[in-house]
Amino acid sequence: MTIDATLFSPALLWVVNLLFALILLLALRLTPWRKFRDLEQLNVFLGAVVALLVLWHMDVQVQAGLSFHLLGVTAITLMFGWSLAVIGAALALLGVILNAGTGWDGFAINALLTGVVPATLTQVALILIRWYLPKQFFVYVLVNGFLTAGLVGVLTGYLAAWLLVVSGAYSFADLSETVLPFFPLMFMPEAFLNGWILAVLVAFKPQWVYSFSDEQYLKGK
Repeated sequence: MTIDATLFSPALLWVVNLLFALILLLALRLTPWRKFRDLEQLNVFLGAVVALLVLWHMDVQVQAGLSFHLLGVTAITLMFGWSLAVIGAALALLGVILNAGTGWDGFAINALLTGVVPATLTQVALILIRWYLPKQFFVYVLVNGFLTAGLVGVLTGYLAAWLLVVSGAYSFADLSETVLPFFPLMFMPEAFLNGWILAVLVAFKPQWVYSFSDEQYLKGK
């Protein structure tokens, strides 16, 4: 989801800018930069950023000030971890803004909405799933890949709508009659996109997926 920053007050945007700056600094600090000594890992990460950039260009306006595009962040988070997912999403959004020639006012709020929130939800889900469910290949693909991605897409959409209501741009009644009933439809495309990517990668390139291990999910199963 992408939100038009002109719908928010300057004071709120400053708060969001500060919050995103702190989160980005944390992500930069937590990132295991040494893994990029392996040029293959660096190339895969940069390729994933480019893929996000292309994906986010394919957006559709669902309401004035609110555009929809598939996120793809669940797959990026499971491939590289929370910190690199946040950084990668920020780089992709930077590319979108530079290419589209839009203003910078909305960078932080959209980076939070399309990067930080999905990555955080995915990371939390990964921890909970590992704790409560058996470590099996189909559990990883179906629950971590498909189910988590679909739920993350829907929750992000509702969060974007909530921000628009809080900003005063729309009333809840307006959105409940226009876009809110359609948000559950985001589940399937987001789930299939991320689930398909994860299924292919863990089958053919498991070394590209940090959260997957043959030893844990396949051996002896």
